[in-house]
Amino acid sequence: MKRLDIQQNTEDWLEWRKGKITGSRLNDIIVKRGNGRKIGFYEVLAERLAIKTDSDNEDVMQRGHDLEEIALTAFEEVTGKKVKRDCGVWVSDENEHIALSPDGEISKTEACEVKCLSSARHLQVYFEKEIPSEYEAQAMQYFIVNEKLEQLYFVFFDPRIPAKPLHYIIIDRSEWEDTIETYKTYQKEALEDIALKVAELSF
Repeated sequence: MKRLDIQQNTEDWLEWRKGKITGSRLNDIIVKRGNGRKIGFYEVLAERLAIKTDSDNEDVMQRGHDLEEIALTAFEEVTGKKVKRDCGVWVSDENEHIALSPDGEISKTEACEVKCLSSARHLQVYFEKEIPSEYEAQAMQYFIVNEKLEQLYFVFFDPRIPAKPLHYIIIDRSEWEDTIETYKTYQKEALEDIALKVAELSF
């Protein structure tokens, strides 16, 4: 064992810890079942690959808004597709209470959603080739609201990862039909229940 003369909880100590598996991080690395990778693995990877920027301490949602236009421009350059911004709000023909605010519209059958996540999550999605589960419902809403939509480009952008600042996953309606229907049915049932409760409490 080596012993380093670095005082804990100092700037030097915080800097030295980057890209290393420490005791407090080990639990976020170890996978007890299966052979996947937990987020701690990608945090260490990100600390080795990402460049530090002033935006690291920004509000996450604000950072996403600030980078959205840059992300869409980068997407256009990579794919050759033209993206319409300022799409307004999409509302379902079946129910006016089912709606969506799209990030970009490519054509009548294609759209895109942009996510500017942490560098660790950005890398995790790139290597695992799956949209994070917490965004699945949002992705399905594109297809529920727009029945003509065939493909959704789920775009991930992080300029702090110079080796791969942009990547995307294509979600095809034909491959997600059952899931789309499940979310659609659940949403309709929830809205019916809400309407009943509103009627019950209205005077």
